Amino acid sequence: MRRGILCGLLALFGSASAIRFGHPSVGELRELAKTTQHASAKRDLRKRDDADLELLYPAHNLSVPIDFFPNKPRYEPHSNGTFNLRYWFDATHYKPGGPVFVLLSGETDGVGRLPYLQKGIVSIVAKATNGLGVVLEHRYYGTSFPVDDLSVKNLRFLSTEQALAEINYFARHVKFPGIDADLTAPNTPWIVYGGSYAGAQAAFLRVAYPETFWGAISSSGVTVAIYDYWEYFEPVRQFAPPDVVKNTQFLVDVVDTILLKSKNSAKVKELKEAFGLGNITDNRDFANVLANGIYGWQNTNWDPEVNSPAFWYYQNNLTTALQNPATESLRPKVQSILAAASYPPSTASENILLNAINYFDVAYVSRWRSTNQTQDQFFTWLDDSFWANDGIDQQGWRSWMWQVCTEWGYIQTGNTPPHIKPLISRAIDLEYAAYPCRPAFNITSPPNVTEVNKYGGYDIEYERLAIIGGNADPWKPATPLADKARRRRSTTEKPVLEIAHGVHHWEENGVFDNQTSPILPPNQVVYAQQFVRDFVVEWLKDWDKKHSHHEL
Repeated sequence: MRRGILCGLLALFGSASAIRFGHPSVGELRELAKTTQHASAKRDLRKRDDADLELLYPAHNLSVPIDFFPNKPRYEPHSNGTFNLRYWFDATHYKPGGPVFVLLSGETDGVGRLPYLQKGIVSIVAKATNGLGVVLEHRYYGTSFPVDDLSVKNLRFLSTEQALAEINYFARHVKFPGIDADLTAPNTPWIVYGGSYAGAQAAFLRVAYPETFWGAISSSGVTVAIYDYWEYFEPVRQFAPPDVVKNTQFLVDVVDTILLKSKNSAKVKELKEAFGLGNITDNRDFANVLANGIYGWQNTNWDPEVNSPAFWYYQNNLTTALQNPATESLRPKVQSILAAASYPPSTASENILLNAINYFDVAYVSRWRSTNQTQDQFFTWLDDSFWANDGIDQQGWRSWMWQVCTEWGYIQTGNTPPHIKPLISRAIDLEYAAYPCRPAFNITSPPNVTEVNKYGGYDIEYERLAIIGGNADPWKPATPLADKARRRRSTTEKPVLEIAHGVHHWEENGVFDNQTSPILPPNQVVYAQQFVRDFVVEWLKDWDKKHSHHEL
């Protein structure tokens, strides 16, 4: 299941890191709407002098039904129409008899997944199995729209079960141009792979359509929908560098003591002004700006070309050593703020706060200064008129927000248990974080998470369903690898792997053979990719045995 860090806004909405997170301000989302995901993906794909992958892998379309459930009242009025579902494929390694290995692009423009056809998990598995690699776009993302706008009435066909049925239809009907063979399921073995939200889809497909998909790989697959997802920050707290965790908890405690406990309006004003955010009216909007730094953890990656440096910028700034001498003039104000938060005098504490002020000024306040908007207009999360926008150009936030509000939840809050110091403000509660659901969609009740969890939740299991994830992944608590889930024993039929120090579906991306080094990819990623390759090879041997027996 895409945060507004300076260099990471586009990384959040439409990157390979998949599931969206945080509460980007309305000002940031306005910027997003002006920049098409297509153009952003093309820029990302030209890293390392890669070829233009959209020329190398031309897009194709399959006409698919809009409505797969004509008898369900929730989709009324029903539609018997069709629309074009976009996909790409690579036949470089394909030989007759080989499988189809399809990567689900999830909640983003599918163009951003094209590198995996050339390097990464699709290329690795296709090469080892003489397979055809495919990237399949998700309805209501990229160019795969069954409607002309994203009004509430037109979003009714964007649901978990409709999206799964669509993938099943694709596997049973697609004809790959230039391939003189019937590669549809179940005549050909189809292996489906997905990361994050798409990882949940992969797992669900194996359960819901086992006759179509011979195997499925759920990488960081969020198979459990959770409304209040405060646990997002638990792996960050446990595995991010201890100093940045401790210093962030300190910063949040200072802010929350003044905003939520003292409720001294003069001190609240002093706090906001110290950060250059004195004209933000709602205290929650102010607290939300300060949440941006820690969110960068999800976009860390072993590959320097995929990794977002946002988290490391934040970490390297939030230290006890003063980073910018120019902030020294603010020390008396910071001393007053710390006193108001009941902290004793401490140069180290003062420096953390001064460094935070400097970081957020450079990363966020400076962006606001370059606009003609008020601070409320730019930094708010509470702009009803913005959330009412429903054009296709709003797909960068609106499609996934609909899924969040209707079925998936994952509202990230500061609602940690009392004994756990939060990494974002407790002012960011369910009421605030889920706010857009009402003005955007007129939804006032929690999402129907049963529509997701009915497929198995933490206990989802099926032969030839692999569960993979990183132990440092913020989405781990929503996967079968969660600490609260039962322990699993890995077998070839039901593979399980937790990648040490891995974050979000780290085995998905890859490098060319001539780009490897003793540390790139790191050993645990090399192992994970070989692990996937090897059990898929074994799964296909089982396919061959079963079908050769049938032919006899």
